[in-house]
Amino acid sequence: MTDAGFWALLLTWVKSKAPALWHIQAIMLASSVLQSSEPVVTLAAGTVLLHRGDAVNCILHIQSGRVLLGVWSQGQMEHQLGSVQGPFWLEAAAGLLGQAHAVDAVAETAVELQYVPLADFVSQVQTLPKASQSLLMDMARSQRQQTELAVSRLAKDADARCAEWLLRHAQPANEAGSLAVTLHERKRFIAAQLGIAPETFSRVLRHLRERQLISGGGRVLDLLNPEGLRQLADA
Repeated sequence: MTDAGFWALLLTWVKSKAPALWHIQAIMLASSVLQSSEPVVTLAAGTVLLHRGDAVNCILHIQSGRVLLGVWSQGQMEHQLGSVQGPFWLEAAAGLLGQAHAVDAVAETAVELQYVPLADFVSQVQTLPKASQSLLMDMARSQRQQTELAVSRLAKDADARCAEWLLRHAQPANEAGSLAVTLHERKRFIAAQLGIAPETFSRVLRHLRERQLISGGGRVLDLLNPEGLRQLADA
């Protein structure tokens, strides 16, 4: 691995800290980083690339396309942590640490990728100076901790997270003191902040309406029962 490759991996780690903020920014790596003769494979949108908990036997280098990260359940990304855009080393920290994958990964668009054998990837890392290897392993451990923390937060019920979000963004709607939330962003962006799929966010809002905790549609949601929302958020 070249010095350029090391600094590209460093850039990968620094920007992959974003799961703690519920949004992983697109991470660009120089095309010269990957020194592999492995064939390029094209996979369709919706293909599950990694399964959380599976052992790592190769590292996926996403050359192009966008990948969703989170918790996959019953055929959909039930809890979304964010997304990455190729070129990108996918879950390289798990391979370096000899641990199972921490998240599920699903192609949001068609992707082009290479399956790089774990032994080959590790051997490239071992060509780095010892100080660089030590730094890279420290970064991998930190990135892993951040990812595990983000996944653990998903244990909180989607309804509770939505209720908490609504209360946090509530503003007075009239002189009587009623509260309302104006959706300034598209629902899919709000869902990403909450770590859930857009379909889950829409379903939760429907449930909250049915329970008469909120009303309204479009961009303005009226909070009919703030105390009920607080109880739900604390559940």
